[in-house]
Amino acid sequence: MSSKSRKRIMPDPVTEPPVTDPVYEALLYCNIPSVAERSMEGHAPHHFKLVSVHVFIRHGDRYPLYVIPKTKRPEIDCTLVANRKPYHPKLEAFISHMSKGSGASFESPLNSLPLYPNHPLCEMGELTQTGVVQHLQNGQLLRDIYLKKHKLLPNDWSADQLYLETTGKSRTLQSGLALLYGFLPDFDWKKIYFRHQPSALFCSGSCYCPVRNQYLEKEQRRQYLLRLKNSQLEKTYGEMAKIVDVPTKQLRAANPIDSMLCHFCHNVSFPCTRNGCVDMEHFKVIKTHQIEDERERREKKLYFGYSLLGAHPILNQTIGRMQRATEGRKEELFALYSAHDVTLSPVLSALGLSEARFPRFAARLIFELWQDREKPSEHSVRILYNGVDVTFHTSFCQDHHKRSPKPMCPLENLVRFVKRDMFVALGGSGTNYYDACHREGF
Repeated sequence: MSSKSRKRIMPDPVTEPPVTDPVYEALLYCNIPSVAERSMEGHAPHHFKLVSVHVFIRHGDRYPLYVIPKTKRPEIDCTLVANRKPYHPKLEAFISHMSKGSGASFESPLNSLPLYPNHPLCEMGELTQTGVVQHLQNGQLLRDIYLKKHKLLPNDWSADQLYLETTGKSRTLQSGLALLYGFLPDFDWKKIYFRHQPSALFCSGSCYCPVRNQYLEKEQRRQYLLRLKNSQLEKTYGEMAKIVDVPTKQLRAANPIDSMLCHFCHNVSFPCTRNGCVDMEHFKVIKTHQIEDERERREKKLYFGYSLLGAHPILNQTIGRMQRATEGRKEELFALYSAHDVTLSPVLSALGLSEARFPRFAARLIFELWQDREKPSEHSVRILYNGVDVTFHTSFCQDHHKRSPKPMCPLENLVRFVKRDMFVALGGSGTNYYDACHREGF
């Protein structure tokens, strides 16, 4: 694969037609956001004041979680080298600052994780230099908008004005730190505290939800039946299994697309054995099936049911934080959740953003809270996905812009959605999270 195919692509993540070309879709997945990319964050009429910002990110580019059996692992260097591509002007300073953070206080077990990637051959799932640069750029972009332009935090910001949370994977902690460094260069380590979230759904103390798990089981069954119907996919897995000399079931269980995407994104040739080579045609077939699976997933609505219950705790926490900010509280003005694709996908689905693209590496979903200075009791929200304003694509604010000239949505729409409409959308009689999670006869 030539590097010429790597030109930066910035589609609208919601309003463009669905992607059907598997190679184009894969390029979107690999994309490195640029500081110069189109970004709609922070856009509001001049009489609106930014009150708080809530950022959900997927970790940056990582080494695969799975290996294609009996093949050589892709050779990717996970040490950070300041003058190597992809380059960022703050990379060297970031490495230096991370090396001073060994005494930082993180919630256990985060305190045992390395603060930046540092292996000559990446370990499984490890953040790459690309992943660090992606989030340094995200952080710098948010700094230019929220700090320099809107003065969200004072120069002498305090620890309680940040809320930082991450799962227990090094790639999410390191991605969060890279974004934070881009946002607050040379921050005071004493003011930084990352909370640990054991669940990828960030459901904190509300994780037990039997009905959510039933939706997920039915959704996984749907995926399985779709796979069975795809004879070309089965043939492709069979060919690849012969190349690497393992049973087809074993190859499928090794989730080869994860490793193949890494080869593709890093311009590393697909693996070969004496029986032949895994090639681009194999990649296209599996990627095409993924696109078809996402299309059927939207139609069947099982994942939507899972998403409403899966995303409710984190959305409920977010509106609670927003409501406290409307009362004039100055804590937690900037919240950062450093998470995974399986965190962002349910949130996007629950919000009604069914056409939103699958969260690429370093994807960002942002909730902005604004106050109308002319009517100080009125607060509004904007929702942005990878820099694109998707507020009026959400289910709770689809029609509002037809009645109002403001480029945002009343906060009460979001509150009503989380407190009531999410449960109405599930079709049961429950009006709270506990009842919806324990509904009989689902």
